[in-house]
Amino acid sequence: MRKESDYAIQLREKQKVRRMYGMMEGQFNKCFQHSERQKGVTGENLLINLERRLDNAVYRMGFASSRSQARQVVKHNHILVNAKRVNIPSFLVSVNDIITLKEKSRKVDVINDSLEAVVRRGVPSWLELDKDNYKATVKSLPDRQEITMPIQEQLIVELYSK
Repeated sequence: MRKESDYAIQLREKQKVRRMYGMMEGQFNKCFQHSERQKGVTGENLLINLERRLDNAVYRMGFASSRSQARQVVKHNHILVNAKRVNIPSFLVSVNDIITLKEKSRKVDVINDSLEAVVRRGVPSWLELDKDNYKATVKSLPDRQEITMPIQEQLIVELYSK
């Protein structure tokens, strides 16, 4: 039986993370390069930057039941960041940003259903959700320990370092 090469394992890990966050190859490469330029551990920076994306934050807050649905919610102008309309899913949220749902969008059934389901899923500690006012505040940047998904970011870093 042939053993899988390191390259194939690294590539599969990258593809898994890309699919998880719903990104194209070019977007992921750009995100990796941005993470590489930042101070700190590249792999952790990558995961933190992926978590900070607006579409992911909207999913984590419970305004959508999946990341792809969150991406659509953002693209369709339902989201305000610090009282300004933002329709770019890759927008990186910062500490103390206030993410709200537009007034008209609060009647959308899909969003309300997703918000009810977030109680079971839970909101990460780096976000503070005010469900009644359709608002969330970014309390801090996400921490590697809070990202519980089975991701081996070191494999991705090794893949890009070749």
